[in-house]
Amino acid sequence: MKHFPLLLLSLLLCGTAHAEPAAPLDNLTLPQAETLLLSHNREIQAAQRMVEGLRADGISAAQHPNPTLSLGTSSISLDRASPGKPWDKQMDSVFRLDQTIERGGKRELRIKAAESAIRAGQADAADTVRQQRVALASSYYDLMLAQEKEEINRHTAQLYSKSLKASELRLQQGDISATELARLQVDAYRADNGARQAQSEREKAQLMLAYLMGEERQSARIHAAGPWPDAQAVAAAEVETMLARRADVRAAQSRVELADARRGQARALRTRDISVGVQYEHYPPDARNTVGLGVSFPLFANYQYQGEIQRAESDYSAALEDLERVRAQALTEISKTRSDLDAALERVERYRGELLAKAEKAAAAAEFAYSRGALGLLDLLDARRTLKAVQIEAAGVRADHAKALAAWQTLLADEKTKEILQP
Repeated sequence: MKHFPLLLLSLLLCGTAHAEPAAPLDNLTLPQAETLLLSHNREIQAAQRMVEGLRADGISAAQHPNPTLSLGTSSISLDRASPGKPWDKQMDSVFRLDQTIERGGKRELRIKAAESAIRAGQADAADTVRQQRVALASSYYDLMLAQEKEEINRHTAQLYSKSLKASELRLQQGDISATELARLQVDAYRADNGARQAQSEREKAQLMLAYLMGEERQSARIHAAGPWPDAQAVAAAEVETMLARRADVRAAQSRVELADARRGQARALRTRDISVGVQYEHYPPDARNTVGLGVSFPLFANYQYQGEIQRAESDYSAALEDLERVRAQALTEISKTRSDLDAALERVERYRGELLAKAEKAAAAAEFAYSRGALGLLDLLDARRTLKAVQIEAAGVRADHAKALAAWQTLLADEKTKEILQP
């Protein structure tokens, strides 16, 4: 019954798609995408199976050695058979039962090693969830960016299409030259190509997000409908607390404990196990029934497990070094994520302020002036290109901020990630 909460949690995680209505892929929000991630993501499922296998290893590690039953018959005459029933014939029948008794705390050390391996596996699984959540948020906001870029390019292409039709009429009336029309046609073709490229980027983003959610066959239906996150300052967090929370650091710490337990197992090999046996012997007609006892143990005459002990010591040192490496990498990632978030916030504020508004105002003024004949075609095209570039850059900056914020929030929520896969 002690594994019942884990079983229930696994059913909730793996069976979400059956227990709840399917998420609307054509109007998908990020929380809905996370629900599909936890239910269908293949990397998370593989991590869960790995933890299940480690728990099975733990069951094996806790067992005592099985006894051995041996049966044998000897002293059978080949010259002539002895008279009587098989049980009364003159031959020696032996029934022996042997049991190995482990010494040196070998079973306790096996259990300790298995428990450390389970904790490391759970932390690895939690880190997989964290990484997949970051990848999901990044893919989701990439799709939002691709959708926005597609809309910008489509609007630009439509604008050029209308301008091209109007310019063809103006050419017939002699208001513009054929050279000006050709320049407008070139920009119109470039706008069409940009719209097609944006569509391709959107389809690629749909495929990436669909894979993370296990919905590859429905990728064409996916539409990210969530809003961009608010651009506001995020409070700093204690770095040491974040390091202690991180699943990869906990996994490395558990592997140090595992290596220490295996070091103890290697040393325990020098403690001799004893095999105790009891036997019953039947040999008619003289000694019909006798019993015997026996004890056996190995003699370390040639080898005393020096290689196993040295290897275990080396593995323990490597585990300590790996823990320091993981902590250093985690510290670097935390610092980088925070730096990316702060820089992205500054860029969002810059674009959200006057930059985008001024580009839109300048483009609108250029369109009006050109329609009245007060502005040349080259100036109009330049204003349109500038507006499009600023709009796409603003969308990219919002996407960078959203991804940096999601990565930072995932680091802060790593304790919650741990709880998802704990028994």
